[in-house]
Amino acid sequence: MSTPTKYGMDREIAAKLAAKYDVGREVEARQWIEAVIGESLPHPDFQTSLKDGVILCKLMNVLIPGFVKVKTSKMPFVQMENIAKFLEGCEKMGCPKHDLFQTIDLYENKNLGQVVAAIHSLSRHAAKAGCDVPILGPKLADKHEVEFSDDVLNAGKNIINTFQYGYGGGATQSGVRYGRREIGGIDPGRVA
Repeated sequence: MSTPTKYGMDREIAAKLAAKYDVGREVEARQWIEAVIGESLPHPDFQTSLKDGVILCKLMNVLIPGFVKVKTSKMPFVQMENIAKFLEGCEKMGCPKHDLFQTIDLYENKNLGQVVAAIHSLSRHAAKAGCDVPILGPKLADKHEVEFSDDVLNAGKNIINTFQYGYGGGATQSGVRYGRREIGGIDPGRVA
């Protein structure tokens, strides 16, 4: 499938996105999807394989059993609906919105790099949610909250910092000259 010719700002944006695109991350995402759903992607081109949303819905049904009814259709609105259901599932798994993509990024091949990033994010959040899947990229950190007793918090109120002693770390304007006048020192033009 050929992509339409882009002009002006669209061409510049497409060039910047293409320069940032990492084929290695795409290969990792492809292998991860194939491992999770247990089948190969139907097309050698990654975007074409995912465009109708069927593979993404199958993926989501493995991670959240029975989450979405897989709809196979040539109708664009049905394909975009599949993609939207996948994105809804990603949010349910805990993926933050800034890690996800817009439906048009995949459907019209506007920003495939963000699609790949979303799949990487999904792998980490699915593993954290308890799914038995491999993780792409670094493991998500666990939240570590620290609680202090009232005694410890009150003890911190009595600590005096250096600015309360009147010392500002040696920052002065001594020796700074403005024209013939010296700031913070003796005025060379003034006779005593």
